[in-house]
Amino acid sequence: MPQTLILASTSPYRRELLSRLGLPFEVANPYTDETRLPDEAPEAMALRLSEAKARAVSSDFPDALIIGSDQVATVNGEIYGKPGNHERAISQLRALSGKTVNFFTGLSLFNSRTGYAETRGVTTLVTFRELTNKEIENYLQREPAYNCAGSAKSEGLGIALLTRMQGDDPNALVGLPLIALCDLLRNQGMEIL
Repeated sequence: MPQTLILASTSPYRRELLSRLGLPFEVANPYTDETRLPDEAPEAMALRLSEAKARAVSSDFPDALIIGSDQVATVNGEIYGKPGNHERAISQLRALSGKTVNFFTGLSLFNSRTGYAETRGVTTLVTFRELTNKEIENYLQREPAYNCAGSAKSEGLGIALLTRMQGDDPNALVGLPLIALCDLLRNQGMEIL
C-alpha cells in the first residue's frame, strides 16, 4: 500500500512547490524549535532542522513519507533569517546590497514506517544589485517579504533586486528543492511519473 506523503511545513511557498509534482499530500505543522545550537555552522543547522521537522510529525503519521525543509541565508558566516517586520527587512536589504548571499536549503525525507531518513543540502548563490534606499523602500511597499530569509522573493518582484543566481535547482531558493526531492522520493519507491 502506498505511503501518505506529508509536508512538515506551514509555508505556503513550499506547499505550492510540492503541488507542482501532482502528488497527493497532506500538510502538518512541525512545531520545531529553530534555535541555533552553540557554534553550529549555518549549513549544519539547516540540515538538522530539516530532519527535525520531518521527525516532529512522525508520531501523527506512522506510515508516511514526511518532507522537512529548512533554509538559511548567509554572507561571510552571518545568518540572515526572516526579518519579520519592515524595519528589519530594510536593514537586511541594506546589508545585502551588492553582496552574494549563500542560500542553503536542507531537505529531509523521513520514512516513518521504516525509521529511515535521507537528508541533502542544496546551495543557491544569489547576488544582489547595489540597492538605493528608495529601491528598498519601494520594493518592500510593493512586496513586503517579511517572512522570507534575506527579505526578498525571487519568485516575485524581488527578482528585480538581483543580478545573478547560481544553483542546481531554481526551486531551492523558494524553499523546497524539487530535483533533490524527486530523487529522495524515488529512493523510497514512490513513483512520480
